[in-house]
Amino acid sequence: MKKIAHTGISAATVAAISCTFLMGTAQAAFWSQWLNDPSHNLRKASTPLVLTPVSAAYHNGSFLGPVEGAYYGQVQVKANIQGGRLISVNVVQFPHDRPNSRRINHRALPLLQREVIKAQSTRVDVVSGATLTSRAYLRSLTGALGQASH
Repeated sequence: MKKIAHTGISAATVAAISCTFLMGTAQAAFWSQWLNDPSHNLRKASTPLVLTPVSAAYHNGSFLGPVEGAYYGQVQVKANIQGGRLISVNVVQFPHDRPNSRRINHRALPLLQREVIKAQSTRVDVVSGATLTSRAYLRSLTGALGQASH
């Protein structure tokens, strides 16, 4: 366990953020209300806040998603998991036979990868102007992450 250095952030705030990440917004709202109740005296605690590591969300390895149609071609991705986290997504197959498809995907695929890695899930917005490719990418990645899930 690691101690968090004093940052001026209350234990209640850190706990509320952790609850949102781990449980979703409905349960986090309950715990946030509970944590902000002054009778719990969390803000006046003199001991350092200690966080225990959360178990990894995914199994380590590379997981190939299904081939998904994107109207102008097929999309397939491979999710690379290390330390229980999504670290990269390789696009195995994508529409690239037309100049417009190459232009769209050259822009959209790196954006999608950055967003899914940041979110550690496929719950991200589609890329404007690349809706069909985005949806196929996310469906393929959903399949890959499903294989990697505990």
